[in-house]
Amino acid sequence: MKLNKHTFSIKNLPKLDRPREKLMKYGPNKLSNEELLAIILRIGSKENNVLVLAKNLLKKFDEKELPYITFNELKNFPGIGQVKACEIVACFELGKRFLKDKKVHLFLSPKDIFERLIEYRYKKKEHFFVFYLDVKNQEIKFEIISVGILNTTVVHPREVFEGAIKNSAAQIIVAHNHPSDNVHPSEEDLEITKRLVEAGKILGIDVLDHVIVTKENYFSFKDKGLV
Repeated sequence: MKLNKHTFSIKNLPKLDRPREKLMKYGPNKLSNEELLAIILRIGSKENNVLVLAKNLLKKFDEKELPYITFNELKNFPGIGQVKACEIVACFELGKRFLKDKKVHLFLSPKDIFERLIEYRYKKKEHFFVFYLDVKNQEIKFEIISVGILNTTVVHPREVFEGAIKNSAAQIIVAHNHPSDNVHPSEEDLEITKRLVEAGKILGIDVLDHVIVTKENYFSFKDKGLV
């Protein structure tokens, strides 16, 4: 007997095609928005299985609307009701609270760092920065390690990688500004970079780049083959 695609049970799907099992096997980033929403909804309705219900909901409210939808708007949607409406609203509210102050930056080139540091490029003192990144090059946290003339005493691998470990960073990018507007690295800059790269190899945390920024220009150690 041919199953109606709207009403068949999720249990009729192969195990690894079921949203919950798929998440456990491959992680949440491998699931579509429809599948993630289906996990939150848990069960469908008499008219639609949970995947179809999730799909219908995403058709009505797009990804920009759904996180801000109200309980009253959701409870009357076919197949949702009060309980599911509460669960969806609570899920998005929790996410918004946790991510309230989080700014996501994706760093794929030294120019990204140059643009991110616009407010520091005109400082009269040198600032040394560390960007703690995840495996996708997204910023987990940004930190100023030191302010003043850079040397190997002030910028020590211990301070740099302590934050990386604490924030579960997979990799880091370091940077500093040159108030002199001379974009080229000094001998001290070269030595600091060498020490950080070596320490990163030992800890298994890659130093992707060291970027020097001035008011209008930047220098990338990676682009010059120095890391």
